[in-house]
Amino acid sequence: MATLFDQIWAAHAVARNEAGEDLIYIDRHLVQEVSSPQAFASMAASGHVLRSTARHVAVQDHNVPTTADRLTHIPNAESAEQIATLRRNTRATGMRLLDLDDPLQGIVHVVAPELGYVLPGSTVVCGDSHSATLGALGALAWGIGTSEVAHVMSTQSLWMRKPRTLGVRIDGTLAPGVYAKDLALALIHQIGTSGGTGHGIEYFGPTVQALSMEARMTLCNMTIEAGSRFGLIAPDATTLAYLRARVQGPARAHFEQAAQAWAQLRTEAPEQFDRLMLLDAGRVAPRVTWGTTPADSAAFSGRVGDGVTPQDAAEQRRLDESLAYMGLAPGQALAEVAIDVAFIGSCTNGRLEDLRAAAAVARGHRVAAGVRALVVPGSGSVKRAAEAEGLAQVFVDAGFEWRESGCSMCIGMNGDSLAPGQRCASTSNRNFENRQGQGGRTHLMSPAAAAASALRGKLTDPREFLA
Repeated sequence: MATLFDQIWAAHAVARNEAGEDLIYIDRHLVQEVSSPQAFASMAASGHVLRSTARHVAVQDHNVPTTADRLTHIPNAESAEQIATLRRNTRATGMRLLDLDDPLQGIVHVVAPELGYVLPGSTVVCGDSHSATLGALGALAWGIGTSEVAHVMSTQSLWMRKPRTLGVRIDGTLAPGVYAKDLALALIHQIGTSGGTGHGIEYFGPTVQALSMEARMTLCNMTIEAGSRFGLIAPDATTLAYLRARVQGPARAHFEQAAQAWAQLRTEAPEQFDRLMLLDAGRVAPRVTWGTTPADSAAFSGRVGDGVTPQDAAEQRRLDESLAYMGLAPGQALAEVAIDVAFIGSCTNGRLEDLRAAAAVARGHRVAAGVRALVVPGSGSVKRAAEAEGLAQVFVDAGFEWRESGCSMCIGMNGDSLAPGQRCASTSNRNFENRQGQGGRTHLMSPAAAAASALRGKLTDPREFLA
């Protein structure tokens, strides 16, 4: 028997070269304005054309301002040009584009599942590392480079060396106030930012089966921060219910037949994985990062440096440099660290379920004096749904900024960024130096925790507001 990863890989491997690489057929390709200009130019220079128009969808997201006037005003000239370039390239090739005025526009990893575009057992690539998000639907999904983008557009295939497999079994019940983001941070803290390198990770176990699709996407999204390019969850009744409401066009007529085949996609036994790890969800508390990697995290009741014991001079130097950048001291109580900004959004935590969790904390309260708080829906669909439910009004009444959809402060290249020295409670996926703005300091956490931190003005356990 083979793992789910092995099954999907084998079904898409059409050839092998002398170097031991497999030629993998690509079912779906998602294109962004940031990673595609050189790829389109390379394809044109080679005289190649888009091999299969229907298998490629383009989305404007990274450079997109989240202000209400973005259709008429993009302040950054480079961002404006990248957005215009994607328009020209998609028009020339016939590729579908979700442009700024499209009601379905949003972050590519949020939009693709909403469209019913990603199916179990398929292969999906995008020029963005957090494409692993889409593995939550039972697909092999991963990020690729610019030259690979051109290769996929021209040939609908990629040469790849098959990774090993790592099974992560999660048992136990999540306590109130603990979310998929906390699970991901706990796992990365346990195995490190390179713990999954060279492996495709499959999450399984009763805790995973109990997660919603949105929570599964959050878990798979953070896989890349553990060093793996692939996060995968076997399709089940939750997956099928999600897709049944979203698959469009002629495929709807064949859905039930396909669903029977998808139900067989699973890893039969843990011993089929090359490696196996266990995580007890019942022992996980709400977590927050204190350093400059997602592995540097602790419970909100903890202190800076908790759980880290440098093994050599190089690791001690990394820790010292990290804390110097963050402006923190070893042993400092995390609950006493003041913030300047709170950001709720991104491909990790910009879905409707995330906004509901944050609104449950914010309802009836006000953002602390001196704190700027932003809520950025992951897509136009999420934005409209949140407004219809009254969530947007909850945020506005509490003093949060309610924005248009896009990557926003996660990447800091669209007008939404931190000033040097500002400290942010963020629901995004990366806390590297300068990630959210030159000199900006990022603390990763769940949407509920980011909302609580905005209200308190300090790093705050969301359970203080959920009791």
